[in-house]
Amino acid sequence: MNPTRLDLQSLAAAYRGGLSPVAFFQTLLERVRQDSHQAWISILPEERVLELARALEGKDPASLPLYGVPFAIKDNIDIAGHPTTAGCPEYAYVPAEDAPVVAKLIAAGAIPLGKTNLDQFATGLNGTRSPYGACRNAIDPARISGGSSAGSAVSVAAGQVSFALGTDTAGSGRVPAAFNNIVGLKPTCGLLSSRGVVPACRTLDTISIFALTADDAQRVFAACRGFDPQDAYSREAQGHGRRFPAGEGFRFGVPRADQLAFFGDAINSALFADAVAQLERLGGERVEIDFAPFLETARLLYGGPWVAERYHAIRDFIERSPEAVFPVTREITLGGKAAGAVEVFDAFYRLKALQRQCNQVWQSVSLCITPTAGFHPGIAQVQADPVRLNTDLGYYTNFMNLLDYSAVAVPAALRPDGLSFGITLFAPAHQDVPLLGLAARWQAATGLPLGATGQHLPEAGGVSELPSGVPDGQIRVAVCGAHLSGLPLNHQLTSRGARLICETRSAPSYRFYALAGGPPMRPGMVRVAERGASIALEVWELPATAFGSFVAGIPGPLGIGKVLLEDGSSVCGFICEDAGIAGAQDITAFGSWRAWLASR
Repeated sequence: MNPTRLDLQSLAAAYRGGLSPVAFFQTLLERVRQDSHQAWISILPEERVLELARALEGKDPASLPLYGVPFAIKDNIDIAGHPTTAGCPEYAYVPAEDAPVVAKLIAAGAIPLGKTNLDQFATGLNGTRSPYGACRNAIDPARISGGSSAGSAVSVAAGQVSFALGTDTAGSGRVPAAFNNIVGLKPTCGLLSSRGVVPACRTLDTISIFALTADDAQRVFAACRGFDPQDAYSREAQGHGRRFPAGEGFRFGVPRADQLAFFGDAINSALFADAVAQLERLGGERVEIDFAPFLETARLLYGGPWVAERYHAIRDFIERSPEAVFPVTREITLGGKAAGAVEVFDAFYRLKALQRQCNQVWQSVSLCITPTAGFHPGIAQVQADPVRLNTDLGYYTNFMNLLDYSAVAVPAALRPDGLSFGITLFAPAHQDVPLLGLAARWQAATGLPLGATGQHLPEAGGVSELPSGVPDGQIRVAVCGAHLSGLPLNHQLTSRGARLICETRSAPSYRFYALAGGPPMRPGMVRVAERGASIALEVWELPATAFGSFVAGIPGPLGIGKVLLEDGSSVCGFICEDAGIAGAQDITAFGSWRAWLASR
């Protein structure tokens, strides 16, 4: 039994049904050897792959989160004992250790098949700048695959692996996803270790993840995320503080119509309008934003001194062997030599000002939507005009890492000519998990096939819960009185970004009192062993960063403790000291604060 479906849900079902990892990987290796897209630079030795597969035989498939899952590695990321070329044969070296991200994935049960083609030294968004040949699009071989993580995206879209690692500095984890009808996660910089990666711009680089579904991308992200004390740019995941579940509204930003660019492609223009309407159907409210500071930030990446980082990364090699570097890559990289210290500081000062302008958008929206790329050129077009067209491809992507945002590229439509059109959802740093959850809902709603396989989303697809280890960054608080919706103290919640989760009741374990004093009038809940009753509550959720100031403003005899709910769970909530009920009126019989207020 050799499954044709490689999404994680279907593959796990096949293993539970008795699929042999060894037999499966023998078939996969043959499939990869027959690749016609020029997606691969090298394949791991068969014995090495099958040794990893044999180690899984006899183990419970549920014992490892990525049991027997095949994956590909962009060839600027290390795997021990196998050459890393960065798309340049003369540069190749053999690392002694796996990159930490690769090591984590193998430990989780995933099995690498080999190294994939890329724009040399990860410089480009088109996939044609490689001495190993231009990587061909999985849907239309005459079109570009997108880059620089070209082969990684194509290997997933073509059904050769379940997921692949890329890198993303300017859009390399998103543009190839859009052009090959798959999901591309550009994580918050620093959440995935960048050790063992040939850098492009070290201060901006992140490993990216390509997958058939947002659910798969999230599971891979959970398996390889983690702080790396040996990576100076690594950082701990912070509470994301947002979610976009079904049934709850959210506001999203859309660039002004005059700031959108499709480079003459009227089809993509219409498809983006459809995509905005689709996000509204998922519960969003569109808010028009000024995209000008984002675009100016994007121009800094190649029009400013950050190109010097690309030169710095391979300085010794390119000075020693300039003829070994792909011509357009050599031209771009050597241009980084010209940057002076004053110019660098000028750019950093301008970036800081632009970050302030761009970040103001998060006061009115929770995320933004843009096309991933405005147009999709052919290989011949890009080879004839490599710099200008590549710049245009980065119109919606080049600003992302400079602004420290998280982003997910997701398929939006198949065009009449069969090509894929994709959109990107982006938000501040550490919003990766909420964005993936929304992307999963998006995929379920659009019902598009997966990659170039013609297969559709698994029936139970979608992210069901947050992966372990990702802090939520939210605290839920049960309120019973003046903090209820529409009542005098509710602003103390809403001004801190809190949102109403549900109306519910406490367990029948409380006496309820109207306390002396005011205005405003306030109730107190006291937990009792006997003669308790159920009290009407609202459960609100507010960011953990705002919780302390909220609690600090609560006057005695009230405080925050644990309130038992009618379903047996407990949340933080208002409780009252026993001493506080002296002189208070017992209103337990009313069962709710609103009912007592209405009776007065």
